[in-house]
Amino acid sequence: MDETLGTALRRWRDRLSPIDVGRTSRPGRRAVGLRREELADLAGLSVDYVVRLEQGRARSPSAQVIASLARALQLEPVERDHAYRLAGLLPPQEGTISTHVPAGVQRMLARLGEFPVGVFSADWTLLSWTPAWAVLLGDPSARTQAERNLVRAVFAAGPGGLAAWPVLPDGDALNPALVADLRIALVDYPHDRGLINLVAELRSTSAEFTQLWDEGAVGPHVSARKIIVHPEVGEVTCDCDVLTVPGCDIRLVVYTVAAGSADAEKLQFLRVTNGVHPDRSSPSGPDLFSTP
Repeated sequence: MDETLGTALRRWRDRLSPIDVGRTSRPGRRAVGLRREELADLAGLSVDYVVRLEQGRARSPSAQVIASLARALQLEPVERDHAYRLAGLLPPQEGTISTHVPAGVQRMLARLGEFPVGVFSADWTLLSWTPAWAVLLGDPSARTQAERNLVRAVFAAGPGGLAAWPVLPDGDALNPALVADLRIALVDYPHDRGLINLVAELRSTSAEFTQLWDEGAVGPHVSARKIIVHPEVGEVTCDCDVLTVPGCDIRLVVYTVAAGSADAEKLQFLRVTNGVHPDRSSPSGPDLFSTP
């Protein structure tokens, strides 16, 4: 009998260890792999929708849904493409930006839960993040995919952006580096309509972006110090590093603080309280990753 998307999702869910996604596998746990509730949380979907997908009652999932499920289930590229075909969709084509996050990177992040880490695609759209990222910078799950783009957040005018709280950079190296990255991405992914539209949008709305683009701005990403002004703990000074994964066009943005410092105490407080003062109700949010 031909495999359906529902049977494939159940098979992939059953094989994934909770530990690999940052969940605690407690004694007496009967589920072999992930529960439907955990998969829904990781993929940013409702539990009811995951149930309907597995039962074959939701027959037309979008490409965005399949991409989110593929990341949550840590599928290999060939498996991800198989999921697209089972959903009646074309897999991502050559010349377009990949949103695939390798399973090894996801397992690494599951063990780096104390650090604020964000995973970005080649056009600097935030794909996944750790809980510490959400409590330090604000939960990105409340933002649209367009608002999760770092370049748009840096250059676009008006309110809103990737971070909910003010981020004060030390120096001005970031903007030229972001423009240089988009220029390289446009060469590597000439058929990515989203990237083409992003560049056109920013050229029409941001004088700074246009100037840097026309000047052929180049600049490598360097370690930087940033201050996050959080409403609960005030200023948190962090070192920010951008890491790349060989053979995979994604970037990890990692915030760290010195052990034993006042900033470390503030970050620990935010992790314990989920970024909300103990006297206030704590919002619900993803345990490890949230995806578009």
